[in-house]
Amino acid sequence: MAKRSKEQVEKDEKTVIIKLQSKAKESIDDLAEECGFSGPKLRRIINNLEEKGIIWGYHAVTDFDKIGLSEYVLLIKKTNIPLDKLAEKIINRDIEKFAEKMDIIIGSSNYLHGLYDWILCFAAEDLRQAKKFDSEFLKYFKEYVQETQLLENIFPVKRSGIENPRLKDLKDFI
Repeated sequence: MAKRSKEQVEKDEKTVIIKLQSKAKESIDDLAEECGFSGPKLRRIINNLEEKGIIWGYHAVTDFDKIGLSEYVLLIKKTNIPLDKLAEKIINRDIEKFAEKMDIIIGSSNYLHGLYDWILCFAAEDLRQAKKFDSEFLKYFKEYVQETQLLENIFPVKRSGIENPRLKDLKDFI
């Protein structure tokens, strides 16, 4: 493939990824029009992105507040135990299984570089349940976790590429 056409393919893929971030539920025809592509070209690009594992999947972006849940962030600093042991627990989804038993919904889980090593974003009924999750998490993973920091997400401005439809309500929180 010529260098120029490879660059164009990558540019087209980025265009599609950007549109899918906020409009994945739109019809192929509407998305294709917004991207400036034909429907078949857009389908080809999306299929290619999925086959390459660039697009992992699709999900609903939920307003947890409307279903009686609050959002929290748990910052985790690991101990000096080799990361491969903790990584195995993460790969086996032990953290998610542990959370499910406590009616906690894990929204995202990310390995970090910085003051903390891991971040869990989750939804819980209230601060009491979030604190209990934090406490039980520390007990369950005590050999791997040195410290945690629990934060409450007061107002999500944007999640998974989707702007909060209640963005004007942010003034009430500031």
